[in-house]
Amino acid sequence: MDKIRILWIDDEVDLLKPYVLFLETKGYEVLISNNGAEALDIVRSEKLDIVFLDEQMAGLSGLETLAEIKKITPMLPVVMITKSEEEDIMEEAIGSKIADYLIKPVNPNQILLCLKRSLESKRLVSEKATQSYQQEFRQISMNLSAKLPFLEWENLYKKLTHWEVELSKAEDTGIFEILQSQKDEANALFAKYIENNYVDFLKGDVEDGLAMSHTVLKQSFLPLLSEEKPTFLILIDNLRYDHWIALQPMIEEYFRVISDRVYMSILPSVTQFARNSLFAGLLPSEIEKIYPDLWINEDENDHKNQYEADLFDRFIQRHGKKQRFTFNKIFNQSYGKKMVESIPQMMNSKLNVLVYNFVDMLSHASTDVDLVREMAGGESAYRGLILSWFEHSMLFEFIKQLSEKDVNLVITTDHGSIRVKDPIRVKAERDTSLNLRYKTGRKLDYDPNEIFLIKKPEDGYLPKLNVSSSYIFCRNADFFVYPNNFVHYSNYYKNTMQHGGISMEEMLVPFIILQNK
Repeated sequence: MDKIRILWIDDEVDLLKPYVLFLETKGYEVLISNNGAEALDIVRSEKLDIVFLDEQMAGLSGLETLAEIKKITPMLPVVMITKSEEEDIMEEAIGSKIADYLIKPVNPNQILLCLKRSLESKRLVSEKATQSYQQEFRQISMNLSAKLPFLEWENLYKKLTHWEVELSKAEDTGIFEILQSQKDEANALFAKYIENNYVDFLKGDVEDGLAMSHTVLKQSFLPLLSEEKPTFLILIDNLRYDHWIALQPMIEEYFRVISDRVYMSILPSVTQFARNSLFAGLLPSEIEKIYPDLWINEDENDHKNQYEADLFDRFIQRHGKKQRFTFNKIFNQSYGKKMVESIPQMMNSKLNVLVYNFVDMLSHASTDVDLVREMAGGESAYRGLILSWFEHSMLFEFIKQLSEKDVNLVITTDHGSIRVKDPIRVKAERDTSLNLRYKTGRKLDYDPNEIFLIKKPEDGYLPKLNVSSSYIFCRNADFFVYPNNFVHYSNYYKNTMQHGGISMEEMLVPFIILQNK
């Protein structure tokens, strides 16, 4: 491994000799310059890892030298060493993006700590995360060998998601592969848990702590409406729990998290079923029966979620909440800006609902658009795209401005998604649903060992399109492909984001309650 190379710029070079000797005994290589002009030539010609820069020098000052270094190599870390703590000097140095600063006189241990902070923090954090996961690996494995109730599945999924986010930054790719293997095992066991319990859950045999699409608003949202202050419900379509973890630090600058839970999306874990169920407080077949004018079946051409506001209105009226509310769907920045400008008017309503579709749009674009597909080729990159969007979105501006008001804020979603890997064959008639993670229709032909079957749609509280309809669902990271051009479509859809089936990523989704700080 190459030595770390330090350039130390100070016009009193004789005073540097003890520091140079000390650093060389620690394995560092130190170059010295006694003026800014010479130092800039070294920066241009040498490979350097970090610069120590005296703030008070004859000729080019420390700040002037710093500005020139940043022009030559903006990412080179520079540590300012100064006798003065004058506020204007430090503000200018920090504004020029110094990595750190030290106050004279400095001692050797300060220098070592500074080097570790500036150069080795990423490695140290990576090593710590790897060690911590290794310690928890055995406990997670023991949990997977047990028969877990819902609250334990929630806890386990949160742990795995936490480590997925943390270890994605680690330099040890081997440990990340171990985690992925453990997560795959967890998903396989979660699929068995769903197959053994899902229909019973729908019939009312619900475990402690379990909320589902059709019950979560009644359980966790309606109680907030008894408070005097306005409540805002923001639904970000297709937001997974790991996406929430990525966004959380930014949001927590403005709001305090009161409750961080996940609820279970119904099957199919897609917008048409899960989001309509969420806003209606009913299961799909119940919506079709009670409000036939507000349900669009899969074989109809109309937009499947056009009646969400009407379903939500019926929901709150059924539960005795007859107050006025606003309901808006945001598809672009210009409409998002309009929502920011409308905050004063929304404060006159005790209840406001906003639906943001960006993440779901990104999910589809990562399949259909080559550039987006390349940019979102891994989970960390996919989270990065979502984080970048959010940071520059009108939604974040909306949340920031909302934090200045006295409100309750709920952030949730309707379902998640999973990166699919393994194609499985299915044969079906032409009128079968097109989704890659579930199919409904007549005369479905499949390997029963590879799918979860709801033979009678009424058992899953799902609409029946014809007398012989059934529903089949993919587990884990599988996806359906028809036999025609099987290899082509297998390769095309592999590693794309899909939803509709059974996985923790699709079905265990965030429901976050926040309040102003």
